[in-house]
Amino acid sequence: MTITLPKPSLWKPTVAIFERAALAAGRPILTIHRAGAHTRYKADASPVTEADEQAEAVILSELGKACPHIPIVAEEQAAAGHIPDIADKAFILVDPLDGTKEFINGHDDFTVNIALIEDGAPVAGFVYAPALGIAYAGSPDGAEKLWIDENFQVLRREPMQTRTVTSPHIAVASRSHRCTKTDDFLDRCGASEIRTVGSSLKFCLIAEGAADIYPRFGRTMEWDTAAGDAVLRAAGGITVNLQDEPLRYGKTGRHDCADFANPDFVARCAGNRTTL
Repeated sequence: MTITLPKPSLWKPTVAIFERAALAAGRPILTIHRAGAHTRYKADASPVTEADEQAEAVILSELGKACPHIPIVAEEQAAAGHIPDIADKAFILVDPLDGTKEFINGHDDFTVNIALIEDGAPVAGFVYAPALGIAYAGSPDGAEKLWIDENFQVLRREPMQTRTVTSPHIAVASRSHRCTKTDDFLDRCGASEIRTVGSSLKFCLIAEGAADIYPRFGRTMEWDTAAGDAVLRAAGGITVNLQDEPLRYGKTGRHDCADFANPDFVARCAGNRTTL
């Protein structure tokens, strides 16, 4: 009899690196969250705090040590004009504090997002909500939810999958970026319950089977969505554009749109074909 041993995962080390970097970033984020952040505004009128900057510095340091050969596109560096060459390369997208408005307003549903992009697709991602003590990871190995203690240690992990429904029962929508188009879509999609949540947690709620659909109209950036999208895809869901095509990443050099800007999209669970 021949015994075949399981092949070691090629993705676990990648996700472990993202996990370590995200949890490390949670320390300065929570310290500043408890003390109260000082807010200023970038050129695009989006808010930024010292928590965004300190968390990004921690993440870039961790990633730089663990995977120095992979280019990193990070939100605050990109805002300062520091964008590496990613042409025909795998690269990492970092949002050190997604849901800055939630953070500033004292809510707890803000996240740290880290994702690996290959051939335009988010293949591995990690989403950490420091104030909630939960995190989500996704890769071709599957998706899991993690519970994190006050010492930034993982208490337990559980695998997760989206629900499989042909029409949505529960929808999630942005707290800070709701618009008439969103409300019209929610009226049409048939969901009997609508939950309002900040940051990339909306993707993760679909991934863990707590919601079915998330429509987004208006500007988002790739670092806002990549990690949550990676988790959702790993759990069996998908994020699509107006043409019902999977959302693509690494969008640069366009004449009609800013680099790394997303189109309108719908994130949805397995089996659901609802589109914009």
